[in-house]
Amino acid sequence: MKLHKKAGDIEVLAKKAVRGNVNAYGELVEYHKEYLYRTAMAFVKDEESALDIVQDCIIKGFQGIRKLKNPEYFKTWITRILINTAKNQLRTRVTQIAIDSLEVPQKESGVSMEEKWDLYEAIDALPEKYKIIIILKYFNDMQIEEIAYALEMPEGSVKSYLFRARQELKAYLKEGYIYAQ
Repeated sequence: MKLHKKAGDIEVLAKKAVRGNVNAYGELVEYHKEYLYRTAMAFVKDEESALDIVQDCIIKGFQGIRKLKNPEYFKTWITRILINTAKNQLRTRVTQIAIDSLEVPQKESGVSMEEKWDLYEAIDALPEKYKIIIILKYFNDMQIEEIAYALEMPEGSVKSYLFRARQELKAYLKEGYIYAQ
């Protein structure tokens, strides 16, 4: 069940959570859990690993919630924790994902399964600094300023990395069917 809250409601909950209200933190997590899961899946493409990452992220977030200086940026703050958790897991992962455990994408809006697999493969081939920005921008619809805050980098760097990532994707795909906006 997706909760419908206004940005102001989220900020109020975040302020309460920073002050130590456990229930407010729980509501924030409940509201953002699908987003966190989608983001983790974009990194690891494995349901079990994504769930582990989200769980670790929620625990780390709870442990560090009092350090959140700007409650209005809760989503980008928790995203930063999720990204760092995912990166740590990817560094320590020893085994490869079995091909039969991968989800087969459905055909959407004129994009074939082969094109989708090519795109996912191209994204995976990107340097990590570009891959993260592509995932946040196109899989999670984050704005440039949100990405900059989440990754603690200047907006100009985010724009530059995004441009370079698109160029690498185009070169990798050599098809021209991806034109990121």
